[in-house]
Amino acid sequence: MGCLPLPILFVLGFFIGRLIAGNNGALWGAGIGLVVGLVLGGLFVMLVRRRR
Repeated sequence: MGCLPLPILFVLGFFIGRLIAGNNGALWGAGIGLVVGLVLGGLFVMLVRRRR
């Protein structure tokens, strides 16, 4: 579950960026999706560790 947001947000960002701004937007969207996925995955792991 901790790594699941990463590929989902990467692909979602790619398609949203492609719809908005074409190929250049797809690159930006994929990059933003990757960063958001890494942050959310790290947050999830941090919350799970804190809970114990």
